[in-house]
Amino acid sequence: IIFEEKQITGFRPDQVCAAGIGRTFQLVKPFAGLTVLDNVIVGALRRERSVAGARAHASSILKKLGLDSKAQLPASSLTLPDRKRLEVARALATRPRLLLLDEVMAGLRPTECDQMVQVFRDINRTEGLTILLIEHVMRAVMALARHIGVLHHGEVIARGTPEQVVRDPAVLECYLGEETE
Repeated sequence: IIFEEKQITGFRPDQVCAAGIGRTFQLVKPFAGLTVLDNVIVGALRRERSVAGARAHASSILKKLGLDSKAQLPASSLTLPDRKRLEVARALATRPRLLLLDEVMAGLRPTECDQMVQVFRDINRTEGLTILLIEHVMRAVMALARHIGVLHHGEVIARGTPEQVVRDPAVLECYLGEETE
């Protein structure tokens, strides 16, 4: 695996993070005994030199993700949508240049999904952050992606723009069945 012209194959997770890659997990597991803010401060301390700086950075991310009003709550008390946003906040706190998102929209209602899409658009536009999204919620994929790769049983069956992929015969057959006319 090469990232920014540097070989990172075999790197430990902390080394991958240090190289500039942040990631979320499909199954969210915040530090349940910590507050929402402290969960994000842990990520921010990867790049910030002081706890005060990490706290300020974490607070700004929580605000971006609509979690600022819950900053002092224990992470264990959050709903699934809020835990998913917390997972994203922790990854963003590390100041990545590449953000890997693993099904962050799963389980979200359409309005919550739309809110997350807007956050990712804003971050991509204002910070130039590259986002690699693994997602089954097509509403989010179609709204965010400039380029899509479709996998079926581990094999790439289509690549292209969202408009190209939704018309691809292999995609239509695999995901919508043979009667797509």
